Amino acid sequence: LMTAATTILGLIPLAIGIGNGAEMVQPVAIVCIGGLLFGTVMTLLIIPVMYRLIGRKHMEKIAEEELEIITA
Repeated sequence: LMTAATTILGLIPLAIGIGNGAEMVQPVAIVCIGGLLFGTVMTLLIIPVMYRLIGRKHMEKIAEEELEIITA
C-alpha cells in the first residue's frame, strides 16, 4: 500500500503535465497510476471477498458430507 501510494504521488506531476518534456510521458504516467490503483484495490478488497465467498461454499459442502457420514 505504501509503495503504491508513494509511486502514485510521484507520478502525479507527470500526469498533470508539469515539467520539461512531461507531455511525452504524460500518457505513461496516467496508465501507471490507473494500474497501481486497480491492482491495489483488487489485492486489498476484491480478491479477499472472492476467497471468502468461494471458501464459504466449499466449507458448506464439506459440512454436508461430514453430516452424511455421521448420520449413516
